[in-house]
Amino acid sequence: MPSHDVLIVGAGLAGMRAAVAVPSHLNVGIISKVHPVRSHSVAAEGGINAAIRDEDTWESHMYDTVKGSDWLGDQEAIEILCKSAPEDIMALERMGALFSRDPEGRIAQRNFGGLGFPRTCYVADRTGHALVHLLYEQLLKRAAKVYEEWYVTSLIVEEGQCCGVVVMNLFTGELSTIGAKSVIMATGGYGRVYLISTNGLINTGDGMAMAYRAGVPLQDMEFVQFHPTTLKSTGILITEGARGEGGYLFNSRGERFMSTYAPSAMELASRDVVSRAEYEEIMAGRGVDGCVMLDLRHLGKEKIMEKLPQIWELSLTYAGVDPIEAPIPVTPGVHYSMGGIPTNIQCETPLPGLYAAGECACVSIHGANRLGGNALMETIVYGRRAGEFASAYAEKAKTISYSDQAFKQQQARIAALMSRKEGERIGALREAIGTIMAEHFGISRTKERMEAGLEKLAAIRKRIPNIVLQDHSKVFNLELVDALQLQSIFELAEVTAAGATVREESRGAHSRPDFPNRNDADWMKHTLAYREESGPRLDYKPVNITKIPPAERKY
Repeated sequence: MPSHDVLIVGAGLAGMRAAVAVPSHLNVGIISKVHPVRSHSVAAEGGINAAIRDEDTWESHMYDTVKGSDWLGDQEAIEILCKSAPEDIMALERMGALFSRDPEGRIAQRNFGGLGFPRTCYVADRTGHALVHLLYEQLLKRAAKVYEEWYVTSLIVEEGQCCGVVVMNLFTGELSTIGAKSVIMATGGYGRVYLISTNGLINTGDGMAMAYRAGVPLQDMEFVQFHPTTLKSTGILITEGARGEGGYLFNSRGERFMSTYAPSAMELASRDVVSRAEYEEIMAGRGVDGCVMLDLRHLGKEKIMEKLPQIWELSLTYAGVDPIEAPIPVTPGVHYSMGGIPTNIQCETPLPGLYAAGECACVSIHGANRLGGNALMETIVYGRRAGEFASAYAEKAKTISYSDQAFKQQQARIAALMSRKEGERIGALREAIGTIMAEHFGISRTKERMEAGLEKLAAIRKRIPNIVLQDHSKVFNLELVDALQLQSIFELAEVTAAGATVREESRGAHSRPDFPNRNDADWMKHTLAYREESGPRLDYKPVNITKIPPAERKY
């Protein structure tokens, strides 16, 4: 069976940046269930944050990020991000990143929500797409071994260390193992736990679920970000760059309603603030057929086509609205997971040999709410660091001869799915889970609503073992992959619901009308969820506060 010094699961921005950071004398492999340029990082539109102007500072970036996190972000990790960001942007530029330019020829920067300075670098409204292709070029240059369209089903843990993965080649359906001295998890978020999301269909949280099953707790999973502007009824992302370039939000009365909720920042308050404001306007009957309106008309055709060409195309194609002529119908939509696999600033997880970076990880830069533009920066800064620290570990680690226990467990798991003759279809269960999460663990959460959701999830738990497949072939059996992903989706739904139900405060994206205030005395702490047979067991750990003491968050 093949083995690598460093093995990376996930080939989005964090995974590819990690691979590029691995020294050339080490053997690196990277596994992706889709072609790397189809990773969900391509969907990031608006930009990437860095304090690269003389008049801007990393300290200001750090303050904005801590404030945006509602003081749940770990400040040591945030400081590393903000200090590292300018040089990492320049490194991307040296690789060939085609950032948009200002009239003086410098990297252009736009306003984003929650920022005190326009520090979001961008490539029109296709920033993630541009950076994914850039790093894929670097991956080819690095000559890394890419296992394209392979699906990882579990980690291999021997002698208390992660030493490889069990993986299925989708081309053949064959199950095998790949050994490694260190493994980096870079599998992205879990937006597809909800019924409608900006996330691609591949964002099912497999990496988080695998770590969870291997005994690693999951951190702060109750904090799920709702992006303020998704195209009505579709979940298609309308970048924050549209508001950063000067777009307005209106209700049915023609009012710029953000003046009520965030009179200073208006449309560029933090995402949780804007999403809640939209939700409240809609629930108060001031929406427009269940949405609000994003108006770009005053920007003019030239600016829209230069800065927001993809938004123009998406709106025209999927809503039949030309943003040059009419406002776009938008609504809040599930977008990002602030929680994930807990790591320290070296990207180490509690399981020796296992590292994590990007959206699947929780070094806790984002705390209770992420600022737009910080996610891409995290994939680059902490993707690089994961590659560096996992490499240092691999250089010292011995090769562990692992048994076939993990392989046999996964073989039996798949055989049970393939042999079952009667049972429930995947689609119905997936829709049921997504509906429960949307209705009971959405933007506004109350004790009664969440407890009813927990009861519904408990009923679903009994149905999950009865999944039946119609496709029993081996080659590209995507129904089998869906079945395995469904198990991840359910476990992550349980963890999210468990953490949310007991957190009796409103902080960032976790909003409770029955506990409307932030409660630092009791709840300034990270949630840790450990897997047990009966469901998640919760514990807590303190927030790392170094420089910026807690304060009231106003926009």
